[in-house]
Amino acid sequence: MTTLFDTMTGSVTQLINPGQEAFSLYVCGPTVQDRPHLGHGRVMATYDLLRRHLRNKGLAVTLVMNVTDIDDKILTKASQESTSYQAVAQRYEAIWWETMDLLGIERPDATPHATEWVPNMIAKIQAMLDSDAAYVIDDGVYLRVSRVPHYGLLTKQDFDQLQPGNRVEVNPLKESPFDFVLWKRAESTEPGFDAPWGYGRPGWHTECVTMSTEILGSSFDLHGGGMDLIFPHHENELAQAQVLGVPFARHWAHVGFVEMGGEKMSKSLGNTLDLTDAVTRFGGRAIRLAYLRAYYRSPLEMSDATLNDARSSLNRIDNFLDRGDAGDLDDEAISAFISALDNDLDTPTAFSLLFDQVRAGNTLIDRQQVGAATAKIATVRAMLEWIGLAPSQEALMVPAEISQAVEERDRAKRDRDYATADALRAVIEAAGFVILDTKDGTQLRKSRA
Repeated sequence: MTTLFDTMTGSVTQLINPGQEAFSLYVCGPTVQDRPHLGHGRVMATYDLLRRHLRNKGLAVTLVMNVTDIDDKILTKASQESTSYQAVAQRYEAIWWETMDLLGIERPDATPHATEWVPNMIAKIQAMLDSDAAYVIDDGVYLRVSRVPHYGLLTKQDFDQLQPGNRVEVNPLKESPFDFVLWKRAESTEPGFDAPWGYGRPGWHTECVTMSTEILGSSFDLHGGGMDLIFPHHENELAQAQVLGVPFARHWAHVGFVEMGGEKMSKSLGNTLDLTDAVTRFGGRAIRLAYLRAYYRSPLEMSDATLNDARSSLNRIDNFLDRGDAGDLDDEAISAFISALDNDLDTPTAFSLLFDQVRAGNTLIDRQQVGAATAKIATVRAMLEWIGLAPSQEALMVPAEISQAVEERDRAKRDRDYATADALRAVIEAAGFVILDTKDGTQLRKSRA
């Protein structure tokens, strides 16, 4: 039984019904106005893991992730750069996908862009106006939260205590401080779209409720994102679905914050770490390991120390895999690994089981029981493949200067000149290679971190 913590119910719940063969997942994607940071990567890596896990268990998984390619932040960046909002969106979306590829995150099955779905959003807004669940004022169209049967169901907040200005837009023209914009009017000189109630742009919350229900259906299995989206974004998506009479998501899941110095990482706080730069420095697999070995709902402190430790752990795994051939799988260990992931994506337990195999396998090889270690090697490989961390099989291209450094290091070791040997090791490793001192001589492999 696969379970996941449901934000709506506040409890771990069964995610897959008996006999279910397909699974539909909507994840809120990027607003492409800047480079992704480490917080974005964690959210995407978590849902990539869930998608792989369910697919490996035999389900046909459909993942939809939107791309917000027009909003105020994109327009501001375009103005700063003296270019079009389309150029800004296209540039940063390209960077987003390139970075996700380096993290081993598979592309979604559909990536609807906001600008392509404006007519559909207009239709949804008109339906809410027709039912008197929305109203028009000078600056746009707003949803009447008073018409939502259970506003706050997802957030579980006491809205009577929530002050306007604290994540609630202050606008004296609104009927209630909690009413939120469905359509924002714009000046004719600004980018926008024609609508029956005036030229402007759709609200972000309407974007996602429209795309998710029209691509995946009025009821789908799981809606996901980071914890920062619970309110107001996801609460306001749910509010629209309720007034439209749409069943919407069966389950809701949210990924914990990435932190720096104990504070949530966010652009608004100015404490983000650029994900693309981190991938360049530490490698996509090392960052993915750092994300996945932590429990997905807990805060995750990310620093150079965290990522260096993840890279060391990854090299430890890869070094073990290079010590012998793969044999038969340890079915009991694989079953325990899968069971841990079934239990609310309990990756700390899953990685503990994986490292148990690495330790046991290394011990067997050190005792010259190489044949007995083949099952451990096969099992670790299978675990890594299950979660998208398998080492690449690309051919090893060794530059001539590195081959020469290896020869000089071997000579220094024979001469017991260990200071020179250590210095040459540092040069070789700085070039992106890992040295393996084996009984058959020195071997190299490309660092996979």
